Amino acid sequence: MSTPDLRRWWVRLAQTAGLVAMGLLALFDLRYSSPTSLAALLLLLVRVGLAVATVPLWLPVHRPGSRRLPLAALILASASLVVTAAIVIISDGRYGLGGGSWGLAESAGLIGVVFVVTRWGAPRLAPAAAVVAGLAVAALPLRSGADSLLVIFGLLQVIAAAGAAGVGLYLRVVAAGRERAIALVRAEQRAEFARDLHDFIAHHVTGIVVQAQGARFVAEQDPQRVIVALEQIERAGAETMASMRRMVGILRNPDAPPDAPLAPLAGVTELEPLLTGFNGAANAPARLHVDGDLNGLPVEVSTSAYRVVMEGLTNTRQHAPDARSVAVAVRRTPDWLLVRVADDGASPRTAPARGHGFGLIGLTERVRALGGTITAGPGVAGGWVLDAAFPLHVAVAR
Repeated sequence: MSTPDLRRWWVRLAQTAGLVAMGLLALFDLRYSSPTSLAALLLLLVRVGLAVATVPLWLPVHRPGSRRLPLAALILASASLVVTAAIVIISDGRYGLGGGSWGLAESAGLIGVVFVVTRWGAPRLAPAAAVVAGLAVAALPLRSGADSLLVIFGLLQVIAAAGAAGVGLYLRVVAAGRERAIALVRAEQRAEFARDLHDFIAHHVTGIVVQAQGARFVAEQDPQRVIVALEQIERAGAETMASMRRMVGILRNPDAPPDAPLAPLAGVTELEPLLTGFNGAANAPARLHVDGDLNGLPVEVSTSAYRVVMEGLTNTRQHAPDARSVAVAVRRTPDWLLVRVADDGASPRTAPARGHGFGLIGLTERVRALGGTITAGPGVAGGWVLDAAFPLHVAVAR
């Protein structure tokens, strides 16, 4: 049984138990209430009606922040206070209005109302409704008299109402904290997908554009290369569409689970296919140099390092058309993972961002979140260098 089904089962069980308890208390009230006059009979019917009226308030599961719930609770509690005041004022022994049960079913129903109001009611109205309902619960024993034992019962009912309010408030705070956490995760998720849109889709689209431009120039001289370029364009387009469907589908669904994957599975161990795809569409060949074992890296570090390399290659393709080579170096030390992407392009570029710079902005957020550093700028011997360093022990601690 799934968690939502189990929760629904427990709610229905609690509703059934509450109805059974209310029924038993109502039978007790009827058993020990013996009206001796028409006025007493009418008041008994009113008390039964008030007890029944509490059921539509405490039985259903209400929406958070409901305005109707506290308003209805205010009306019901005020009616209960009016009936109690009428019994206390009018009852003098001649009409048989006092004595017997004061209405245990109504007491239980009003305590349930206090709980649901503090749990689900609108913040501005819930406190007043809970206080009035609590006063109504405290005053109920006065219907049977004003001796010390009944006053004690009134105090006990106040304590029960305060306990119900405390439980409702606690559950409300817990639910609000859970909603904030879910909202934060979803916001992070959408920021992650925004970075995905740049890092992956921009990478593929740039490759498609470059290959299409190259195919146009070689169409007459080497038709076979055009066929290869078209195949690569088709493959990159299919990958881009798959990424778009995945991300847009989740972004359009406001009820997407917060544990949906926030990061792609590609990591530094998949750099070879990335460079192969780059070399098939660029004039400058990219070479990979790996120093150290890249297996067993924390997933945050591995995926982020992959994105650093992807961003470096995409920037080279977009902004260094005259580059003749690209060097990708990944080095693992006991405490750090170092990543460098350097090209030898001579085109003038300015730090820190080229174009609109969304790629470097996303990378900076990602790397700093892991406790790492990232720099981008002209190399000592020319070209452009993108450096990133990830602390392995910090990432593992996360």
